[in-house]
Amino acid sequence: MGLLGEGCIQRIPVGQGHRPNPRDLQEDSRRMTEASRPRLLVAKGSFDSMGGGERDLIRVLPAINRLFEVTMATIQPSPELEEVCSENGIALIHPESKWELSTDPISVVLDSGRGTASKAWASCSGLDDAMASAMAIHLVSGDGSLPILDHVPPGLRVHLHLLEPHRGLYEEILHRRVDGSPRRNLALTKVALSRARRRDQSLMMSLMSRQGAIVSCNSIFSTQRAHEVYGIEAGVLWPCVDIEEFPEDSSKDPENPYPENDEYVVSVGRASYAKGTWETISMLSGTGLSLAHVGGGDEPSLEMLRTHAGTCGVGLWVAPRLPSPELVSLMRGARAIVSMAHKESFGLNPIESFAVGAPPLFVDEGGFRDTIVDGENGRLLDREDIASWHSALEQASDSNTREGWATRGRERISELDLTPDAHARRIWDLLCG
Repeated sequence: MGLLGEGCIQRIPVGQGHRPNPRDLQEDSRRMTEASRPRLLVAKGSFDSMGGGERDLIRVLPAINRLFEVTMATIQPSPELEEVCSENGIALIHPESKWELSTDPISVVLDSGRGTASKAWASCSGLDDAMASAMAIHLVSGDGSLPILDHVPPGLRVHLHLLEPHRGLYEEILHRRVDGSPRRNLALTKVALSRARRRDQSLMMSLMSRQGAIVSCNSIFSTQRAHEVYGIEAGVLWPCVDIEEFPEDSSKDPENPYPENDEYVVSVGRASYAKGTWETISMLSGTGLSLAHVGGGDEPSLEMLRTHAGTCGVGLWVAPRLPSPELVSLMRGARAIVSMAHKESFGLNPIESFAVGAPPLFVDEGGFRDTIVDGENGRLLDREDIASWHSALEQASDSNTREGWATRGRERISELDLTPDAHARRIWDLLCG
């Protein structure tokens, strides 16, 4: 059983074969009065990156709040989080001074972020009261998240949504520059991070020793990684897509933000080796297609990518971050949505592509396999088979293929029931069922 404590309940794969009627969800929500909703503390360390994990939690918070009386806690809020909490009457707890993760080599080796995050959680006014009144805590993993466990009282039940084990501690991918070259000696880096790995394992052991602790991952791939890294058995709680945020109907789309007149593909995520940004540019060489990259990146990485794109004869347009309506317009106008990310835990982009009818072409790795069925609603492609990528890009230009993939993609969303309401109901079933 690995790290499973005697008091832990059996893990069940959530999100598979569990599809309540949306009308039932709405009626259940209406029947719940303010007084009858159990109190739930939702917590996540950082929202600074506003990546897929952050966007997914913000997307589902209103639905969770319809079933529970939610208090949201974080040590690094974002404007997007503050807005959704304000609009939905969700109390937001955070420190007076926003926590910042130190990323210099010494801080990383000493794992100073673990201590500073714990202190930041301790400084949050109202957090103790929120824990005292909550029936459980729904904790979403990420930078600064797990140290909240230092302050969670023994009797409070914890559900951890483990998006992925800390990749910087257990994989080499994050220790490479955007072109794949090592930032420093990888063997020495692995040794230097031994202390941080031990502390990470200790935090997970402290969670699993708690009475009634539950762990869910965001894909089948992530459950496998959780077992490999921590020795735990976890269920699956898939992320979701909001069809109002990513609508099928294009009539209300704003103007496409892409400034050029040529054909392009879209990639989403902060530019890095992990996201496969460099490889995507290499793959596009000779296709006549440009890359619209949404998510920005650090300036040295972006400069390397610009030089690489010029060498490959590939146009490159970079947007640091786009509001959802503009992202939808950009995606809808693209030849395809493309990702060559390395072992992505889930990836929101395939299901967002399904929703708006944009062809998804993704590397055949990681959590992409949970949603894309190769040849039916998109393509799953071998990283090294560049000819297959080029052939898939040609497929994506065919209107009949695009329409067929879009139809079956939306059917896949329905089949897996990847809606905010269903996500919230699965959390309810885990904690109250």
